[in-house]
Amino acid sequence: MKSLGNIRVTTIPAIRYVDPDQAIQWLKTALGFTEKAVYRSPAGIVEHAELVLGNGMVMIGTAGHNQQSAHWFVQPHSVGAVTSSVYLIVPDCGPVYASAKAAGAEFLQEMETKGYGGSSFIVRDPEGQIWSLGEYDPWSKETTSE
Repeated sequence: MKSLGNIRVTTIPAIRYVDPDQAIQWLKTALGFTEKAVYRSPAGIVEHAELVLGNGMVMIGTAGHNQQSAHWFVQPHSVGAVTSSVYLIVPDCGPVYASAKAAGAEFLQEMETKGYGGSSFIVRDPEGQIWSLGEYDPWSKETTSE
């Protein structure tokens, strides 16, 4: 297979929530996301939402709503853990940390300076998803090891 290393790829996490409206509000209040779009069914169920933070995005859906794909995903509370998490690169953790604290976020790791660069912290959202925020940018020339 030919290497695809030179093409532009954007990764956008897609997360399903039992209560996506609560998740959207929490992400806005605690981490500073803004709504780009929220698409609802005629019954008002969130079918697809797009939230942005800087130039990053996360897509949100309602767990179990799409019967075709409902069995592909499990919620953290049903297995007692997550199998992946989201890392958000921010230029300064301080304001986001303060916002998360003020929103009563559950901190798994308080803000600390990392030996490989910048500060970071980790929170768990109300449905158990884990969000890491940090100043370390692996794409930055300053952080590329040689």
